[in-house]
Amino acid sequence: MNNKSILITGGTGSFGKKFISMVLKRYKPKKLIIYSRDEQKQFNLQKKYPESSSSPIRYFLGDVRDNERLNYAFKDVDIVIHAAALKHVPIAEYNPFEVIKTNIIGAQNIIQGCLNNNVKKVIALSTDKASSPINLYGATKLASDKLFVAANNYKGKLSTIFSVVRYGNVMGSRGSVIPYFLKNKNSKFINITDLNMTRFNITLDEGVKFVLNCLNTMWGGEIFIPKIPSYKIDDLAKAICPKSKINIIGIRPGEKINEEMVSEHDALNTIENKDNYIIAPNLKFRNFKKEYLKKFKSAKSCKKNFSYNSKENKKFLSVAEIKKLISQNQSDFE
Repeated sequence: MNNKSILITGGTGSFGKKFISMVLKRYKPKKLIIYSRDEQKQFNLQKKYPESSSSPIRYFLGDVRDNERLNYAFKDVDIVIHAAALKHVPIAEYNPFEVIKTNIIGAQNIIQGCLNNNVKKVIALSTDKASSPINLYGATKLASDKLFVAANNYKGKLSTIFSVVRYGNVMGSRGSVIPYFLKNKNSKFINITDLNMTRFNITLDEGVKFVLNCLNTMWGGEIFIPKIPSYKIDDLAKAICPKSKINIIGIRPGEKINEEMVSEHDALNTIENKDNYIIAPNLKFRNFKKEYLKKFKSAKSCKKNFSYNSKENKKFLSVAEIKKLISQNQSDFE
């Protein structure tokens, strides 16, 4: 990361802001380019991280749908983190092709721009909803994941490598349930879709650190999945809104009761490490999984029919642990 030019799409979002903060603390990049389409968010972020001759920060206004703009922005860039996406499940159900244009066509534009400029490393952020998707958002992210993995097959002699990071609900991110509960913690009633619902949980700090670690270890073609805890939605409500009565409103269009990050269909190509899972690319000309198991002795194959899901997860957060995490990450909710 030192003396490298790094570009992050969707750089003014929750992940982007945490990524900027951590990279500037840990490394000395040559450039750190914030690429996003929201001028107001860029304006606000510039107050904290102004452009100057002594700062590596640069701001590019642009949309991932704009192939020409991306091609220009990627010039002389070494590393791309693709965090831009349309993510709200109900909105995606109502505006399907708009989400396809950003999440799928935008993903292909990123890939092509990186190949055109011989970017060295590319990591795309995914979601647990991309595993066995039942909603349009998840389906578009699955398609995006497939595009980034397959890009390694047709890069030719270029040195560019593409990988994917997939994880669950990010604590504090826009649109997640925790900010909604915090906003309504003093209400008489709190709306919950289904009391049986479970979700994975990862903090912004953990998410960024995981991406940075994957940049160091990626070969190209992997889908990296961290081992993270789950929580029960009613425990979350008890932790944040203990005095509120629960009002069951039913699940929203395209919503799951439980989420998963490795389906049983992916288990055959999945490797387990101490802190993560890796879904290896299924390639005819290279046995990626066999090579990985040979090189890393601590790694092991996942069992047939294995599924990594939020309901059967080995680690669940208690009410007390949820309270502690929210207290420790309070700044991420502001």
